[in-house]
Amino acid sequence: MPSFTFARGNATKLLSAPLYLFGRWASVFVRRDDDLWVFACGSGIGEGALELYRFASAAKSPRRLVWLARNRGELAEARREGLTAALRSSWRGFRLTLRARVLVVTHGLGDANRYGTSGAFIVQLWHGIPLKRIQLDSPATFRGTAPRMLRALYRRNSAAIGLVPAASETSAARLRSAFGLPAERVVVTGDPRDDAVLRDARAARRLLSARVGRLGSDRIVLFAPTWRDGEPDPVVPSPVEWAAIAKFLEATKSVLIVRPHPHGVGDYRAGAEASKRIRILPANVQNDVNPVLPAVDMLVTDYSSIAFDFALLGRPIAFLAPDVARYTATRGLYEPYRDFSGGSEVATWAELLQTLEEPATLDRLARHAQVLASTHHAYRDGRNTERVYAELLTRLGGQA
Repeated sequence: MPSFTFARGNATKLLSAPLYLFGRWASVFVRRDDDLWVFACGSGIGEGALELYRFASAAKSPRRLVWLARNRGELAEARREGLTAALRSSWRGFRLTLRARVLVVTHGLGDANRYGTSGAFIVQLWHGIPLKRIQLDSPATFRGTAPRMLRALYRRNSAAIGLVPAASETSAARLRSAFGLPAERVVVTGDPRDDAVLRDARAARRLLSARVGRLGSDRIVLFAPTWRDGEPDPVVPSPVEWAAIAKFLEATKSVLIVRPHPHGVGDYRAGAEASKRIRILPANVQNDVNPVLPAVDMLVTDYSSIAFDFALLGRPIAFLAPDVARYTATRGLYEPYRDFSGGSEVATWAELLQTLEEPATLDRLARHAQVLASTHHAYRDGRNTERVYAELLTRLGGQA
């Protein structure tokens, strides 16, 4: 069973209506503390929220920074990482959210304690450049009971956002539409989560080796399929395909790292059983994939925004997408898929392996990655977080 779907998440929101009302009532009587900033991420410790936390911490200002953890395991991990942390679902997590002047999130208000967000300055560091339609732009967002009520709730929550950093004007236009925000709240600063992609490749390779086992000097191919809202991944290899993949990896001295989506439905364990050159990198081992991307030589994906992040490296991106027509019709994309893929997508593993064997094709895929980077990233200097921090201070009235 999928761990999350839009319908299940929406049902939870509707059932929690009394707690939202209590939080709004409480916010009338609780004064927010200008020196308290709260950070959270729906996928765990990482993403732009962690980048901004660390940058703000290094600024050595008198403000207090707190990371809100999803569970006790993340709470312990945050403290090991040197973060001041609290459990978001606890009474303390509610009070911190209710009192903080600034809330930094990456997915939605539920990253923090969703019942205490009213009246805060909310920074939405969205977890990727949108290709598939999101939030108000996506019909999938409102699946389940009472879609009109859900749309109204999403609009109200989006209206509370004070700042959305964007990687480029292309991304900014999509984010403005998705959140229903005026232009001045969506600012092209670069995406903080992408600063990690431009860091030292050797450190990234050490981190990746620590997560999946020794890699040596072999070529690293990362396979990262996207989420399909509870439907099974159509790209899980068959036993015959796993055998062909293993043979290809051995012949080319490559290692395939399979990165299933945290909410994806698909069992890739047979690959690791078929060959030592096939490794699994689940989210519970490395929740934020961007810090390991500098170690990757080639990416294989379908509709995931990881392609935009990886494009910063100018390395080949191959697209394995057997369900383009159906996915486009049910989820919706901000641009034609062939523009995203450069028209290079294939539908089967056999076609993909043939693609990866042809040097001329790999060169073409690398050139298209450079096109994606130039189109979707206004900055490629590793200073996105610095710009977001400066913009945030300006919005708060220049507090140091």
